Amino acid sequence: MASSQSIPNEETIAAAGQITVFDNKGSQVLFGDIFASVKTVVVFIRHFFCGMCQAYVSQLAAVSEKSLSEVGVKIVVIGCGEWQLIDNYKKDTGFTGDIYADPSRELYRKLNMTVETLAGTPAGEQKRSYVTGALSNVLKSIWRGPVSHPLHMGKQGNISQLGGDFIFGPGNTCQFAYLMKHTQDHVEVAELMEAAGVKST
Repeated sequence: MASSQSIPNEETIAAAGQITVFDNKGSQVLFGDIFASVKTVVVFIRHFFCGMCQAYVSQLAAVSEKSLSEVGVKIVVIGCGEWQLIDNYKKDTGFTGDIYADPSRELYRKLNMTVETLAGTPAGEQKRSYVTGALSNVLKSIWRGPVSHPLHMGKQGNISQLGGDFIFGPGNTCQFAYLMKHTQDHVEVAELMEAAGVKST
């Protein structure tokens, strides 16, 4: 799944590491500090109102803390919207790990997540397991987003931005990288955890 074309080199990782993201309190955090001392699965979602990504992060939330701690791995999520949406996103998905915001999308661009599209799974291609039904996910996205939190309208991030799934650290290393090709294209959680050495429970 990971390709040599998508795995960033050490120079790119070091440069990306100097880019700041925001935590749920609005504090700036150097991206490199997130994985400086521990192997870290970093999932870049599309935007904070994307129902498909919310379903995916809910699957990430189901990975047991015990299985992660046994092998010294953590999972973080990064979105391209404003940091004020993070706490509600955690509540909506059940994800208890750290979530950060990159509203400028500088980090996305540095790690080559430059594709923008609203296209879903191509005809004839099997849908990912987290894509349980486009309509229900769209409805959930609308309910969890502008309907439930009208003051967050316009702060969710660019709706055509695609994300990607990485395994960084410790230090300026990357052992896995996958860039989304369409809006329903995150790596299966089981495959991502296997690449990180996390045992399924």
